[in-house]
Amino acid sequence: MISIETLLLFLATTFVVVLSPGPAAISVTGEAASNGFKRAFLVILGVAVANVAFFVLSGTGIAALIIASNALFTAIKWIGVAYLLYLGVGAIIGSAGPLNISPSTREAGNPHKAFLKGFIVEASNPKALLYFSALLPQFVDISRPVFPQLAIMCFMTFFIDLLCYSLYAYLGHKSSRVAISPFIIKCINRTAGGMLIFAGIKMSTVERG
Repeated sequence: MISIETLLLFLATTFVVVLSPGPAAISVTGEAASNGFKRAFLVILGVAVANVAFFVLSGTGIAALIIASNALFTAIKWIGVAYLLYLGVGAIIGSAGPLNISPSTREAGNPHKAFLKGFIVEASNPKALLYFSALLPQFVDISRPVFPQLAIMCFMTFFIDLLCYSLYAYLGHKSSRVAISPFIIKCINRTAGGMLIFAGIKMSTVERG
């Protein structure tokens, strides 16, 4: 089993990284503001499942192979860049962006689309892949059974994802109950769009370690 000291260090490190604002946090907050906490939670599940997938890849060594392959890494990176730019441009020029909090524009939508949105945002982020592939070796004690250690850390990562992104969803949902003029809503949407575009541009600069 993993030591308590190592477990606490992993918990603190992962919590800080997940809580830091990024594309997933922006998507979750916007979804909650537009369509409520319940639908945003589906986005959160998509993000968490994507991180579990990254965790499994890192734990089995497949992530190292992807990072070693320039073609695969480049493909993952540019898929993420394209998707973030798509969301950002849509928020700026569209009538309903990711942070449109007008009740009249709320959508029921297909719950699978909300889950897929969160999954794609996180799965197409090469920084997440790099993070887990670099993180896990630091906390695994090879003198002890590896699988139980990975299982515990994977569960903790999933829980931290749910906790941190639920906080973002709560803040986004609360903002939807405040009466805000259409002009302010447009400003919020355009700001969110700019942040998503900025995130996409920053993601395009990620290079292989």
